[in-house]
Amino acid sequence: MARRGGRRRLGLLLCGGLLLAGCGATEPDRAVPDPTSPSPTAERSFAPGAPGAGDPYFPSYGNGGYDVAHYTVRVRYDPATDKLTGTTTLRATATADLSAFNLDLAGLTVRSVTVDGAKAGHSRTADELVVTPATGLTSGNGFVAEVRYDGQPAALDNDVLGEGGWLHTADGAIALGQPESASTWYPVNDHPSDKATYDFEITVPKGLTAVSNGVPKGRSTTGDWTTWRWSEGAPMASYLTTVAIGKFRITTGEHKGRPVYSAVTRQVAEGAPDRSIARTVEVADYLESTFGPYPFDAYGGVVVADDRIRYALETQGRPVYSAGFFRQGDNTGVVAHELAHQWYGDSVSVQRWQDIWLNEGMATYAEWLWAEHAGESTVQHTFEQKYATASSQVWRTPPGRPGVANLFGRSVYERGGMAMHALRVAIGDSAFFTVLRTWAAEKKHGNATTDEFVALAERVSGKKLGKLFDAWLYGTERPPAPKPL
Repeated sequence: MARRGGRRRLGLLLCGGLLLAGCGATEPDRAVPDPTSPSPTAERSFAPGAPGAGDPYFPSYGNGGYDVAHYTVRVRYDPATDKLTGTTTLRATATADLSAFNLDLAGLTVRSVTVDGAKAGHSRTADELVVTPATGLTSGNGFVAEVRYDGQPAALDNDVLGEGGWLHTADGAIALGQPESASTWYPVNDHPSDKATYDFEITVPKGLTAVSNGVPKGRSTTGDWTTWRWSEGAPMASYLTTVAIGKFRITTGEHKGRPVYSAVTRQVAEGAPDRSIARTVEVADYLESTFGPYPFDAYGGVVVADDRIRYALETQGRPVYSAGFFRQGDNTGVVAHELAHQWYGDSVSVQRWQDIWLNEGMATYAEWLWAEHAGESTVQHTFEQKYATASSQVWRTPPGRPGVANLFGRSVYERGGMAMHALRVAIGDSAFFTVLRTWAAEKKHGNATTDEFVALAERVSGKKLGKLFDAWLYGTERPPAPKPL
């Protein structure tokens, strides 16, 4: 992100049925089951899944006991009434013997839930939807859950970043936000540690566009409604999902066999936003030469105009930018930042929110690399300027352990970027860029931690780097300017 600008055991029932059959048997060679010997199924102990994913910073985010592979999200939204009607189907695998499991869903009224086609019980506790299947879910087995719901979706006033979630706008709506937003428009395991693939079907009044993630799969109109279809075939963290509904200037094309689809709101005059977003593939190609192959199947960007959104977000395959980034003219720096996240943040995602510097430090450094490539400034000059002018708060806040209040503070971005440069100086260009490319390749479409990044840097460089990372990521004072080891 850019800176602000009950359970029945089927096995036991079956065992009882067998006992009844055995009692009526007269053949001497048919063994009568011992009623004191439980069946293997009856020995299982089913319990509810955890209501959180275990993230120290956000204990209630996400859920435990299962892993989602794919979501199909079908929603119909009418801006005139601000009503959303949805059906979300998820394919998942139980990672424990579950008597119940949770989904994150903020507001909205749940009308029905099924699990593997059978009616399931459901209840709500705040923003948690508790689903109770008709029979327990066995660890290692897949299941399909379908939730039907409706209501007026709402924003999330998050103290970390600001307002996000589902925002009703002048000409439609926007669903956007970090570290959470997805739960405002579909039931989800809302934590980046459980990535999944997605299909979206978004139905809106005819005349409006609905832009989402991934590859455009066409649209169809029936009466006064148009359904827009999108598909993201690479695993995606839930906070990276988005939908923007409204009136846009649309640009389409193809680059390296991938579709390019960009949308700029008609609420802003044609000019800098359009020109900046038009350079998306140019910037992506440069970053590809530095970080390795572009990790997704589509390119593009979306520019929105809403005073509540004063940030850009690396929504997968198609970042969303506040129009405010272009008020002073063309701005490819923010494009470079959000596109760098396609490698670092989107493809390689954090396992826990504490490690957000892995996303933002790398994306900030990509801005510096792009500026040098464009002839605007050298990376060394940018580092020296940031090092000299960073506020005391930057140095007091360790980017590798920023705390919830500073999760998107300047230290995570600026000091995170400076930590990347300190690493580069310490191990040299060849090893440094090998680290970046190897990180993107080895962790592609997965999750990662700071400890894993440090281990990789030491493996590639052959140097012990504990002191360097301790100073730049965990210290509370300004480290000395970096010098080669």
